[in-house]
Amino acid sequence: MSTDIQRTIEAVWRIESTKVTAAISRLVRDVGLAEELAQDAFVAALEQWPQTGIPDRPAAWLMRTARNKAVDRIRRNVTYENKQAMLARDAELGSVDDPDWDRALDDPVGDDILRLMFIACHPVLSMEARVALTLRLLGGLTTAEIARAFLAPKPTIAQRIVRAKRTLAREQIPFETPPPDELAERLSSVLEVIYLIFNEGYTATSGQYWLRADLCMEALRLGRILVGLAPEESEAHGLLALMEIQASRFRTRIDADGNPVRLPDQDRRRWDRLHIKRGLAALDRARDLAPEPGFYLLQAEIAACHARAHTFEETDWKEIVRLYDELAARYPSPVVELNRAVAVGMAEGPEAGLELVGALATEPLLEDSHLLASVRADLLEKAGRLEEARAEFTRAAQLTQNEAERQLLTARAESL
Repeated sequence: MSTDIQRTIEAVWRIESTKVTAAISRLVRDVGLAEELAQDAFVAALEQWPQTGIPDRPAAWLMRTARNKAVDRIRRNVTYENKQAMLARDAELGSVDDPDWDRALDDPVGDDILRLMFIACHPVLSMEARVALTLRLLGGLTTAEIARAFLAPKPTIAQRIVRAKRTLAREQIPFETPPPDELAERLSSVLEVIYLIFNEGYTATSGQYWLRADLCMEALRLGRILVGLAPEESEAHGLLALMEIQASRFRTRIDADGNPVRLPDQDRRRWDRLHIKRGLAALDRARDLAPEPGFYLLQAEIAACHARAHTFEETDWKEIVRLYDELAARYPSPVVELNRAVAVGMAEGPEAGLELVGALATEPLLEDSHLLASVRADLLEKAGRLEEARAEFTRAAQLTQNEAERQLLTARAESL
């Protein structure tokens, strides 16, 4: 097989695998089996396309092949007593050559993919399992790629995915869009998974690199798909707006050597204006749809304040404090309060920020976190309390698990 043909087949698979898996899941009602059948179709393509050439409609070819294998599997497993039920199901599903399957495959997004999102992010699974399964089924990432992204052993990720599929099968999670009374909770779970994937890429919690743009772009792709599938959901647009605006800073968040660059030191002329334009458009749409601002919409509003400021000094910190006040009132959490303290420190002076940080010292979630120490250090430096700041930067460097961030914090300590 020539390298060019193999690359073409792999590219087609990367683009179409989610769609094929989603459609076959509707047929077999088993996500694990659907993924296996879709991969069988991919293997068939690797075997046949080098001899026959790439089909005019490769995605439709993969779909028909996977569906044929699914029907064969169902017929092999059926007992005599179930023959009538199977025939009835075949009639419901239509012919193997039914053009409706081809038409469904021509849609860039569809109900099947939305259902697959809801299944992969089902609350019956742990958050770790939801993230891994989402990246596997909807992101098309291999087990090895997911393991590298989250710095986990490959067998651990593989077992996590296998257990997730078994749990979904055992709990008999239906392959359907959630009923209206469950929709809000299930959509919240999908948004949370995408948000977590983006955040892990934007500021990696551990490892050598501070920014994992590949993870961020995967989350951004999933966010765009979700908005296409659920165009009337304000928070889907709010999350997309947040990710688009944050993604505009990628080129300036690290230097040529991969070292972190702090927000005040970033060259805003290099921020990606297309990402910002898309983000502000998504933010406008989220506002139009929202009866009241949600968690992601409010964060997108804060990101937009930074994006609109041509320099760090022009940032409207009073508006950011107001937005954090609203965010803290609606969705209270120690992390939100910590970010609010940073904004207050910029708007009202470092001593005001330090007062708020002091009140967070006993929060269990922040007690052993480098975030609290690094924020306190930054405010102490601004207040001119350099010895205290140096000690806090050193402590923050000891607490972080990210090597690039440790180097930055250590350098700031040494500079004092």
